[in-house]
Amino acid sequence: MKQYPTPPFPAQKQPVPGSQQRMEPYPDCGEQSYKGSGRLADKIALITGADSGIGRAVAIAFAREGADVAIAYLDEHEDARETARWVEEAGRRCLLLPGDLARKEQCHDVVARTVETFGRIDVLVNNAAFQMTHAELADIPDEEWVRTFDINITAIFRITQAAVPHMAAGSSIINTTSINSDTPKPTLLAYATTKGAIANFTAGLAQLLGEKGIRVNSVAPGPIWTPLIVATMTEEDIKSFGAETPLGRPGQPVEVAPIYVLLASDESSYTSGSRYGVTGGKPML
Repeated sequence: MKQYPTPPFPAQKQPVPGSQQRMEPYPDCGEQSYKGSGRLADKIALITGADSGIGRAVAIAFAREGADVAIAYLDEHEDARETARWVEEAGRRCLLLPGDLARKEQCHDVVARTVETFGRIDVLVNNAAFQMTHAELADIPDEEWVRTFDINITAIFRITQAAVPHMAAGSSIINTTSINSDTPKPTLLAYATTKGAIANFTAGLAQLLGEKGIRVNSVAPGPIWTPLIVATMTEEDIKSFGAETPLGRPGQPVEVAPIYVLLASDESSYTSGSRYGVTGGKPML
């Protein structure tokens, strides 16, 4: 079994949204390790927040399992091009879709351009997220609270609403929630609140779309080593990130990707309305 990095991590801080290229240690998104076996052969996937971190790991895994991938991201062009390179090295097509998902028009555009390029959507992964850390309620700016909701949950509603007409029976929607949906961290109040909303949205949507044969599930990661961490947390929190888990370290993005593959595949044909934790041993009950 591969030995992944454990805390303490080097002091580091980046501006939002963060760049994977400058992280130390560099996150493992499966670039050298993920092996595909054709489980998503010829499927079309739209993944938001796929320039780096969990989204990149999912994009790489999907491509190596045989899917073509559309990648929605904000403006981290260097990271996104690197993700596209790995997708294309797997012999699959990749569409890059930069833009701010806090805007309704962008949510609709990423769906429209994916369908224009690939003809349909078989798998939708709503993964893009924003967070900031605050020690006091009074420190949270109103506009930041609204932006957190716009990106983390309202964008999911908008993208899903636009995508469903282009999804056939057997398609899969996978939403990224968080262990914060179960045990909210007080210093991530806005983020944790949206993640609880995503869990509820997923459970309700699965029932709403069941008659269409479209499955809806969510993945709840624990602490995962991604650019969002070094861009939004204090240096002290970064140094010890993930140390509180029973496994004593944060997860790497590549360790989260396999559950997305399972939920996207036809192997999960009777799995819908569920939430799957990848938490390093922290319980979710």
